[in-house]
Amino acid sequence: MDRPFPPLYYSEYLQLDGLLDSQHRKSEEYGAPAHDEMLFIIVHQAYELWFKQILFEMDSVIGLLSAEPVEEAHIGMCVSRLHRVTEIQKVLIDQLRILETMTPLDFLDFRDFLFPASGFQSIQFRMLEIRLGLQSDSRLRYNQAAYHSRVSPQHRDQLIEAEQHPTMFDAIQSWLERTPFLETESYRFWDAYRSAVHEMLDADRSVIERNPTLSEEEKSVQLLGLGETTAHFDAVFDPSRHEALRTEGKLRLSHRATLAALFVSLYRDQPILAMPYRLIAALVDIDELMTTWRYRHALMVHRMIGTKIGTGGSSGYHYLKSTAESHRVFSDLTNLSTFLIPRTALPELPALVRDRLGFVHKSGSR
Repeated sequence: MDRPFPPLYYSEYLQLDGLLDSQHRKSEEYGAPAHDEMLFIIVHQAYELWFKQILFEMDSVIGLLSAEPVEEAHIGMCVSRLHRVTEIQKVLIDQLRILETMTPLDFLDFRDFLFPASGFQSIQFRMLEIRLGLQSDSRLRYNQAAYHSRVSPQHRDQLIEAEQHPTMFDAIQSWLERTPFLETESYRFWDAYRSAVHEMLDADRSVIERNPTLSEEEKSVQLLGLGETTAHFDAVFDPSRHEALRTEGKLRLSHRATLAALFVSLYRDQPILAMPYRLIAALVDIDELMTTWRYRHALMVHRMIGTKIGTGGSSGYHYLKSTAESHRVFSDLTNLSTFLIPRTALPELPALVRDRLGFVHKSGSR
């Protein structure tokens, strides 16, 4: 049977002629060809291709999670695509090892030809940060200037325009806020959870106070830490306290979304919550891998140029290292572990709620 499509040639499909003719060494152009500049170009071009794929996956997930309503079947699709993103991120981290086969002296052979070009000008990476949900006012200042101050006017307009669109953070917060709280007329989960938490904290306090191996000073220190933990829990139970912490910039996720994410995390073993939990975990993984990449990149820059300024004029290593922790997006999801309690202390769910969280089949039912 003849196929209705014309024959396709591998090289033409992948447009390899253009792709493989896109590596032009500036050192060669200026009459001082540096061997390792070819590696430098190819690694960074590979980064841009992977950034394109990550943006493609994230845009699809944002679209699926922004639907009204979100189809249950689409949650698994979102998890699969975000898992793909994390696997790509691991490749991005590993690519630094390839780049580090170039020594600092090898880099100096062509570094001066690159000024003022810099990886800071990677529009796709900035788009990636924006899509995830990194807020403009949360960014570290780049030499006391806005993050888009060193890009072309066209790219600056693209970045500013991108900030007006829904982000992954917006999508996950909205999705969590729409998660129904599983309560019946005779059962309120948060009341039961609060009781379980108070029992756990009271038990911890008793263990500290009665521990014969601790000095009075050590007991005071541990009780102080327990008090801080109690204060964290109070923000979960008190919407106004939670909102105050959001205003102070210490929290970002809404109170309702936080409660939903916590419920999913606590009862992840329930069949219907298994996939939502994997979705939350995937976003935590992405955030962690972004932090890992930033830190590894900072170490590589330190190894290559020491404490010199970067080719784009930034403070190089110190700037990059600072962004590793300050540019995280899903810290509130990571911090959910603060509010977890042992499975043995979890409030037992009523049979009706368990049925709603499981896959129930009764003999003779249709």
